[in-house]
Amino acid sequence: MGRLADRTRQAARQVSWYFSTLMGDNHYRRYVEHRARTHPGEPVLSEREYWQMRHRGADANPGARCC
Repeated sequence: MGRLADRTRQAARQVSWYFSTLMGDNHYRRYVEHRARTHPGEPVLSEREYWQMRHRGADANPGARCC
């Protein structure tokens, strides 16, 4: 029974990770990690500034989105 519970928890974590990634919940965290890795010591946008930049970019270059 413990093995089934472990597999269920693992599946739930994977589904949670997928939906978080799909919805963009981890985009800012990934941006901060990228900046720290590739531009150490340089300023990092606040989360609010980051999302404003992302939305301005999406509005300026809509690409292939549906709406």
